[in-house]
Amino acid sequence: MQFSEVKIEVFIPEEYIEILRDELNRIGACKTGKYDHCLSYSSVKGYWRPLDDAAPFNGEIGQICEGQECKIEIKCKQDFVKDALEVINEIHPYETPMIYIIPILNDYFNQI
Repeated sequence: MQFSEVKIEVFIPEEYIEILRDELNRIGACKTGKYDHCLSYSSVKGYWRPLDDAAPFNGEIGQICEGQECKIEIKCKQDFVKDALEVINEIHPYETPMIYIIPILNDYFNQI
């Protein structure tokens, strides 16, 4: 099964969304058809527990923490994924960001 686009989901503090959007757009990762800067986000609640060797952005070692963050979603050409991941990791404040790359199969179903 072939696919040419993916959805990238990233969980990130809200104050980082605009700079991430702008930098992803700069490399062509936020373009859909004749539009650019295409990004959706929603507010989510997250839980985490920093382990002994962690350097948490938020929270305390050994304590289960909770907080609000945002999930951003972009549609991205497969060719831009590697560069998009580099941008995300440069900007993201967490030492281990939660990032999901999900194949979009729309093209496959349009061919049937």
